[in-house]
Amino acid sequence: MAARKGRRRTCETGEPMEAESGDTSSEGPAQVYLPGRGPPLREGEELVMDEEAYVLYHRAQTGAPCLSFDIVRDHLGDNRTELPLTLYLCAGTQAESAQSNRLMMLRMHNLHGTKPPPSEGSDEEEEEEDEEDEEERKPQLELAMVPHYGGINRVRVSWLGEEPVAGVWSEKGQVEVFALRRLLQVVEEPQALAAFLRDEQAQMKPIFSFAGHMGEGFALDWSPRVTGRLLTGDCQKNIHLWTPTDGGSWHVDQRPFVGHTRSVEDLQWSPTENTVFASCSADASIRIWDIRAAPSKACMLTTAAAHDGDVNVISWSRREPFLLSGGDDGALKIWDLRQFKSGSPVATFKQHVAPVTSVEWHPQDSGVFAASGADHQITQWDLAVERDPEAGDVEADPGLADLPQQLLFVHQGETELKELHWHPQCPGLLVSTALSGFTIFRTISV
Repeated sequence: MAARKGRRRTCETGEPMEAESGDTSSEGPAQVYLPGRGPPLREGEELVMDEEAYVLYHRAQTGAPCLSFDIVRDHLGDNRTELPLTLYLCAGTQAESAQSNRLMMLRMHNLHGTKPPPSEGSDEEEEEEDEEDEEERKPQLELAMVPHYGGINRVRVSWLGEEPVAGVWSEKGQVEVFALRRLLQVVEEPQALAAFLRDEQAQMKPIFSFAGHMGEGFALDWSPRVTGRLLTGDCQKNIHLWTPTDGGSWHVDQRPFVGHTRSVEDLQWSPTENTVFASCSADASIRIWDIRAAPSKACMLTTAAAHDGDVNVISWSRREPFLLSGGDDGALKIWDLRQFKSGSPVATFKQHVAPVTSVEWHPQDSGVFAASGADHQITQWDLAVERDPEAGDVEADPGLADLPQQLLFVHQGETELKELHWHPQCPGLLVSTALSGFTIFRTISV
């Protein structure tokens, strides 16, 4: 095992495999299960969560699954580690019928940590106390919903001064902006929530809408440096720039940024330069742009074959000149923007055995990032970790020998993972959405 700042490289993963057959004589010790490495699950075996690998772990369902969500920054303070935690999410559904979709505000609170296993020899009185404690520790969820015609492909939240808003990409080909202040208010107060659902919910409409993309899309990013500035990219290879105007509206430049030859999959503004952004595409390329140039000439740098196939997601580090990408090839690549012209990543990691669906750098720790894949894995990585040659984890399980040294943790147990985000105010807390619902967790490794 390698350690850094008390960090532990968790080779047992979040979901070790354990035999659960009826014949107890054939049961062996719990084994590590890693997709694509070693034997597949046999009949009678199931994945069992190792609770000791988690500081906090909760799950929530909202009816129809959500393809995308964003964490809403709140006024409860930064660097929150004291439990129980409270957090706010804005999410959009992908329901079976267009009229059944909703834009949702979720308030999750009373989120306690995982309980230590019961000690041997605990008596009935202790068990009763545990039951009472269990009732007090139940997680709570408040949910305010707004009707939305069409599935929601992506949601991104920003604060325009004191006004929280959500940019929403619809499968119907429109990008809309919704005001969130009222939704945040009503999830705090049960009576206000009941009145909202009864009297106001159906009347809530977007404050702005743009239908100029001529088709649906997924890529959307608010500028972290210029309030209200927005980029949207579509499946027709076009990217449009939104500029805020007086009166709370936007001017959308009808001239698209030209360069990609297939669907624009993701967009990321530079965290350090007001006019620079990155894009990735199903044409396998990653491009760097500067909006000071005319849209037809704004592409400044291109890596044409960044992945073997579609480049699905990118994340621009807030602390280092690094861009992280994930593709249909299952690879995770790190690009040093000072050397981007070379066309070669400074690191490539291959743990996922299916397309990567989401990537994000840790907001505080510059070397740490997380990724999710269509292989139902969430992986946590640390660029600073090296394997300790004196640690016994490889000898204990030779199957771990070919794991990347920088792989900290593998979380499993979700179905069709779509997106993940680190909470910007709760260090180490990850939230993911999947067909199986939302998962909120913090591991012992980050």
